[in-house]
Amino acid sequence: MKKLLSLILIVLAGTTFTACDSFLDTNVNPNAPTDVPVEQKLPNALVKTVNLETGALNQLGAVWVGYWAKATDGPVNTSLFRLEETYGVEAMSFDRDGRPIWEDSYTTLVNYKDIENSAAATGDLAYVGIAKIMQGWHFMRLVDLYNNVPFTDALQGSKNVTPKYEDGQQVYDGAMNLITAGIQDIKAAPALSKKPLTDDVIFKGNLTLWVKFANTIKLRALLRQSEAGREGYINDELAKIKQEGSGFLGIGESALVNPGYQVTAGGQNPFWDAYYRNQAGALTTGYNTLRPTDYLVQQYKERNDPRLPKLYKAVNGDYVGVPLGATTADFSMAKTSALLGPNENGNQPAALLKSAQQPSVLLSSFESLFLQAEAAERGWLSGAGQLYEEAIKESFKYMNVPTAEFTVYNLQPSVNFALAPNKMERIIEQKWLALNSISSIEAWNDFRRLNYLSKLPQSLQSPSSDPDFRPRRLTYRQSEVYTNSEEVAKQGAIDPFRSRVFWNK
Repeated sequence: MKKLLSLILIVLAGTTFTACDSFLDTNVNPNAPTDVPVEQKLPNALVKTVNLETGALNQLGAVWVGYWAKATDGPVNTSLFRLEETYGVEAMSFDRDGRPIWEDSYTTLVNYKDIENSAAATGDLAYVGIAKIMQGWHFMRLVDLYNNVPFTDALQGSKNVTPKYEDGQQVYDGAMNLITAGIQDIKAAPALSKKPLTDDVIFKGNLTLWVKFANTIKLRALLRQSEAGREGYINDELAKIKQEGSGFLGIGESALVNPGYQVTAGGQNPFWDAYYRNQAGALTTGYNTLRPTDYLVQQYKERNDPRLPKLYKAVNGDYVGVPLGATTADFSMAKTSALLGPNENGNQPAALLKSAQQPSVLLSSFESLFLQAEAAERGWLSGAGQLYEEAIKESFKYMNVPTAEFTVYNLQPSVNFALAPNKMERIIEQKWLALNSISSIEAWNDFRRLNYLSKLPQSLQSPSSDPDFRPRRLTYRQSEVYTNSEEVAKQGAIDPFRSRVFWNK
């Protein structure tokens, strides 16, 4: 694993990470010829995917869905997620000091397209399938954030530097088809063809789990469109998943990425490295600044949630959050709860901070089970209550809460599924509590999709007192406006607080 990490770090040489920006930003020339074997290309691409998910996207979602705030005297208080806190969506599109989500996504897509082409040339269909699945993942994510994006004309490098934008719904459909084709390629891989082993830093070559992962992405995409009037399409796609037969990621089946993290400069788990301790064991400025929101802490408290003491440090016997955007001394570092790590937990793993070598989460078992619970509640699957309970148990397991505590927890009317007056809302509430700082972008997607954003306190740094004034999408990057101006202009005037992606009706 150390050798594998070294190879990845060589490929990512020259990249940097700060708590304010995305993890391990990379720049790749899509026109540069390469003869690197696919087994070296794959881990590099997978690491870049998860770094984007657990870095810039996790940060954006965590601020906008009510997870993260800042100690008012924190060492990076004025810079850490300042744009997200102030709803500075336009500034996030700037080439300098913005959020390079667009560029990082398309760069990684080019990497997967290269893997697909290389593997197709040698008949290694397992690699082709994985590459198609991951392209589908990234195109869906781009639509989630920007709506209309280049798809058919994309990934051509210098052959087409002004790719046509396509309707977000059409891109979603195309991404679904890519994932379906990826599943078919994996299942059709010849017995003697090359297949991933340790270079698969997610499933270690378990192709059955890759198919389950792909089906789970498809289910997430269908649920995303559940309020968009696409019942016929959804039923057709559900029938394909059922006919394929592998099902979804279940208990103990998480998509975790670990290229061999180690306690070295640039080699630690990126979340740990940014929000806990550096390779020398010193607390980071991100750790000293990051705090939970008071709203989040209150939601855990109201449910007597045993995850709370595994997530955060107590202050004088209590857990204290910060209103997003607060500036007063009442919410200083000393008066508010920081993340809990092993050093503060008797050298035992905590909920989010376990070790410098911990894997990064791409898609957890508990997210998959919550997706299935929602699908069952909508009548697409069966067993909503059981799936809901299994999802919470998996969240407990991940956050190092003894499973035995679930029984008492589940007796509460505020938790119990059967006692819920609104079962759909109950599922999404518990999913929100489980995805905290792990897959925060997915929580934000849920709250946009189901119009639950009004439940969250507005940032005190919001430029508007209108409670409905919330970011609904991102705007196109300045670099794209300059280099592909005609296509960007065709998308019309975009108000990130009023314009919505196609599934957010």
